[in-house]
Amino acid sequence: MALAEHGGVNEEQIHRTRQDTAVTVIGLGPMGRAMTRALLAAGHPVTVWNRTAERADDVVAAGAARAATPAEAVEASDVVILSLTDYQAMHGILDGATASLAGRTLVNLSSDTPDRTRKAATWAAGHGAAFLTGGVMVPAPMVGTEAAHVYYSGPDEVMKNHRAALAPLGTPKYLGEDPGLAQIMYQAQLAVFLTTLSALMHATAMLGTAGMKAGEALPELLSSADSIGAILRAGEETPGASLDAGEHSGDLSTVTMMGATSDHIVETSTSLGLDLALPMAVQAHYRHAIENGHGGDNWTRIIDSVREPR
Repeated sequence: MALAEHGGVNEEQIHRTRQDTAVTVIGLGPMGRAMTRALLAAGHPVTVWNRTAERADDVVAAGAARAATPAEAVEASDVVILSLTDYQAMHGILDGATASLAGRTLVNLSSDTPDRTRKAATWAAGHGAAFLTGGVMVPAPMVGTEAAHVYYSGPDEVMKNHRAALAPLGTPKYLGEDPGLAQIMYQAQLAVFLTTLSALMHATAMLGTAGMKAGEALPELLSSADSIGAILRAGEETPGASLDAGEHSGDLSTVTMMGATSDHIVETSTSLGLDLALPMAVQAHYRHAIENGHGGDNWTRIIDSVREPR
């Protein structure tokens, strides 16, 4: 899978598209409003709709047009961006506006499962609309900044046609034709993010039992979290190459060593009266690998128990 970030769109095309392409944004939570502001700043005419109409007030004051109905919102633009809680919300809004979908491109930046994403693409095609799936990989305040990037998947030609219009939200990273790909990448990124957040809170609670305030604990813990990427990149020119090759050399760390550490974390958490869900989940991965005779392998061997749970 190759990530494409530019796709042959030159600066003149980007400038022209930014000035000419009308875009609709449906769903005006913090993310939807941030995307609307970024599009307006890039020179797009933007139409907005939200079930709770007053949520549009600030972006309308900034220059967006308010649609009275979902159908009116869809008909206002060739590109319709959806920023909703899930895909069911899309159907709740657009199932009554399907007559307006033909010839439009729906860009759904909502979170859900890859299967629901693929079904939604089929549903859109059945009503004459193109469909792109996307995952915004920054929080709302960072939308439109240099740090922002958005994963997309769906028809290559559709992505090429609308890449420049979507660029104001963040650097587009195209994954491929399968509409489920961007959703899988989004969920994978969130799996790292959410488990890291839970780990930070668990560690902060551990230290809190010894009287350490969060203001003291978190700077130290965040320093460790920041170093994880560098640790994982060390010694391997292409991170993940050994995993792809099925190589789990235990020269530096082993399943047995890391598993013992996971045991200590469970024991400590138990003695402190903390919730054990997270540390026991981690411990289970190492125990499974040891039971399967891989104690001398590198800790990456635990991927087997993720791929093939008991």
